[in-house]
Amino acid sequence: MALRLYAATSSQGKLRDFRTAAQAHSLAIDPLPVLAIIPAPEENGATFTANATLKAVYYSRFAPGILVLADDSGLEVDALNGAPGVRSARFAADSSLIDSPDANDNTDVWNNMILLQRLAGVPPAQRTARYRCVLVAARDGVALHTAEGAVEGLILDAPRGNGGFGYDPLFYLPALDRTMAELDLETKLSLSHRGRAIATLLPMLHA
Repeated sequence: MALRLYAATSSQGKLRDFRTAAQAHSLAIDPLPVLAIIPAPEENGATFTANATLKAVYYSRFAPGILVLADDSGLEVDALNGAPGVRSARFAADSSLIDSPDANDNTDVWNNMILLQRLAGVPPAQRTARYRCVLVAARDGVALHTAEGAVEGLILDAPRGNGGFGYDPLFYLPALDRTMAELDLETKLSLSHRGRAIATLLPMLHA
């Protein structure tokens, strides 16, 4: 019988990624059933670990006895001193684009646009970046396990591919000559930051 966790996220992209990665490790991940009726906590941590821990502990208090999984993940660009980092999902909003008529529906598009603007003029070799993911599993308000995964790449000067979400169309993997958005889901999750974090977390859970 597969070990089951409940993810504290409403992001369909993250849920799809987590489920695909988890299946390879006999792990089942479902959305936390009560998530929609719980007020979201303020993610004010300075690091991915701080935010993931905050969310896992917070949401696990609303689901007694259940093993709750929370993540914080994002993109770190070296030429931007690690930005957008923990602000990856709110990169465009931080640049006052939240008031755009399409901002709520096309957040990924706006975030990618801001990233390209910030990197204008930066040579290809200096556009190094990484996706980073921190997972925290908690039960009854106590953080039990923390795992991390990362994948290195380069930021292109134009998007490529129609898959994935977030910054995937700009995140290029030199060894594969593909962006994350050009990979099939299984390949993506075999080497992605979320896939690697799940693989790191699994032995902790079984132990």
